Amino acid sequence: MSDYDLTIRSSLKLKGSSTGGIKKKSKKKKKERERERMAEALKQASIDSGETYQQEHDDGKTPAERRFEEVQRKREEERIKKAAAKSHKEKVAEFNEYLGNLSEHYDIPKVGPG
Repeated sequence: MSDYDLTIRSSLKLKGSSTGGIKKKSKKKKKERERERMAEALKQASIDSGETYQQEHDDGKTPAERRFEEVQRKREEERIKKAAAKSHKEKVAEFNEYLGNLSEHYDIPKVGPG
């Protein structure tokens, strides 16, 4: 009995090939889904006007508490807009530019003759 007697001798079955019959589903990327979710949340927030928001959430709160919640809601909207504005490629380009502008303090200084 040789080492090759136990091998499988069938052909490879690749996903998406016409002969295999296996269909590969296309998937949305995680960032794309997150951006869509943020855009949906932004649309929902824009639908709610300030009056209806206060009417829905007016359960015995002081005016200061209502103002605080309103400011928090506006900050969250701004954060969502900011996060949804840039793609991953733009973020990477901006980060690379930032790293390029940093001083190279970790380099070995050239001291001495040579």
